[in-house]
Amino acid sequence: MVFILFMSFIILLRIGELILSRRNEKWLLQNKAVEYGEKHYPFIVALHVLFLISLIVEYIISRPVSCSLYFLVYYFMLLLFKIWVISSLGKFWNTKVYRIPSFPLVKKGPYKYFKHPNYLIVIGEIAVIPLIFHLYYTAAIFSFLNAIMLWVRIREENKALQI
Repeated sequence: MVFILFMSFIILLRIGELILSRRNEKWLLQNKAVEYGEKHYPFIVALHVLFLISLIVEYIISRPVSCSLYFLVYYFMLLLFKIWVISSLGKFWNTKVYRIPSFPLVKKGPYKYFKHPNYLIVIGEIAVIPLIFHLYYTAAIFSFLNAIMLWVRIREENKALQI
């Protein structure tokens, strides 16, 4: 039951993030934003959908009897960090890479200290969410796949930020 509630929470959170991203995308495009890395975006979507499916499949196959309170608390700490990142970027936050050439880069919140704080969260989420339920295969496989995807994504984002 805990797994079902947690997965429902994760899925609803992701849907909320996509709704916010779409709303911000409209604002960005109205302000002449340019999109970067549009070729790799479908792979990011596929990675995250397959991650959720893998969580469910591995859980059904392995039937873990407990969940890790340590990793659950760690996940909610990541969630607080994510809220800080999203609120710091405001209308500039998006699941895609956009840049409005005439606007300065955001330098507040965690962006004062890190160039890509959101990706620290994504790395943490991909590893921690499966570990809450002892789903080691999903944690390992998707951490590896996510590392490859972030390598591509960060290169594209760095191109956008240099303009």
